[in-house]
Amino acid sequence: MTQPTRVALAYSGGLDTSVIIPWLKEQYGCQVVAVVADVGQGDDFDEVRTKAQRSGADAVEVVDVRRRFVTDYIFPALRADAIYEGRYLLGTSLARPLIARVQVEAALAEGCDALAHGCTGKGNDQVRFELAYQALAPHLMVIAPWREWTLGSREEEIEYARARGVPVPVTKEKPYSMDQNLWHLSFESGILEDPWAEPPRGMHRLTVDPEDAPEAGAHIEIGFERGAPVSVDGRSLDPVALVSTLNRLAGAHGVGRVDIVENRLVGMKSRGVYETPGGTVLAEAHHHLETITLDRDTQHYKALVAPKYAELVYNGLWYSPLRRALDAFVTATQETVTGTVRVKLFKGAATVVGRRAPRSLYSHDLATFGRSTGYNQGDAAGFIRLFGLPAKVFAEINPELVRDLTPGARGKADRKPIEARSSTKVSEESSKGKPERARDAGEDVPRPAVPGPGRRSARRP
Repeated sequence: MTQPTRVALAYSGGLDTSVIIPWLKEQYGCQVVAVVADVGQGDDFDEVRTKAQRSGADAVEVVDVRRRFVTDYIFPALRADAIYEGRYLLGTSLARPLIARVQVEAALAEGCDALAHGCTGKGNDQVRFELAYQALAPHLMVIAPWREWTLGSREEEIEYARARGVPVPVTKEKPYSMDQNLWHLSFESGILEDPWAEPPRGMHRLTVDPEDAPEAGAHIEIGFERGAPVSVDGRSLDPVALVSTLNRLAGAHGVGRVDIVENRLVGMKSRGVYETPGGTVLAEAHHHLETITLDRDTQHYKALVAPKYAELVYNGLWYSPLRRALDAFVTATQETVTGTVRVKLFKGAATVVGRRAPRSLYSHDLATFGRSTGYNQGDAAGFIRLFGLPAKVFAEINPELVRDLTPGARGKADRKPIEARSSTKVSEESSKGKPERARDAGEDVPRPAVPGPGRRSARRP
């Protein structure tokens, strides 16, 4: 394999990626371009740039992609109702393909011939980055230091860094790792690796403890246009400002905490603790707006698509043909998803208490239990007969399977085998000698009596 001459590194400013800079230069004799994507992690990017330079980077690129993150990644997943395993709103999973894209764009602009990341060999992120690389720049070499180097602990990394003049943390290490962006804040590893251990009080940053939240709830109204949120309490907001505002409002009431054990793509189970205050409110509000703007079949089918969409995102397949195809379907469903949803925030809960839409399919006249002019209750009789026809036919053909609705109430001896029942019926009908003529004439033919309580109407053979 050809030795790379210039490598674009996805740089975060943490210990791992800071150590990777001198390691790449030593192992490959190459130049290193540190690429930083601002996805709302709240870092001081002047400090990050300085740290990369002091670590030996030949160039540093800092790119603000917060708006792009919201409009091109977060909102599509929101419109798709994409929630992994019913709980995780995909904060990290959505950011990785964008960071990888920014890295590839910088690599091509800087004339790099290789890409590098600081993901470990046990996590999902290595897959997410490298699948994005393959989709966006398959001709570039990929270097994953964690799968190559011999540094096996944080202490060894610090020793390696100090020997090469790389700035190292001077504060005490937290007993867990964190990853933050505009959509969420995640915690994992360390003390959280024990699924029985409760997260320590004071760990959360974006949400107050629900027990300490205000005793009085708050109501907010969120406006949507074609499935995308556009306003809060009647005020139109830029996408970044909208998510930030909801993070603040919902976080103040303890909304958005999730503690789960999830199935990683690489095969193991992992515990994650997440804070997604604004996202939790938006997901709930969007779902409820769909209940009055989507027809039944579309709503039900979209609910089948949502888990697959979430799985694709979680597994790093954002740039896959299937994800793009599903996105086209979702976009088509959102044409009528415009309206306003009112949400109550109280002690960790976000509860939808009102929804309205100009194209609402909800009809008060049809739904009311009072006098209605738009619904003839007599029409229900024919509908029920036709809708229940399959069940009726099955019951008539298989009476021994349905005649007693109490499980285990009758013993096996009371059930006649299907083959025996069929032969008995043929024998009885043959002895009468009239079934065929009766059928030709359209007359009813009495069926054999069925043991058991109750009477059954005759059926046409």
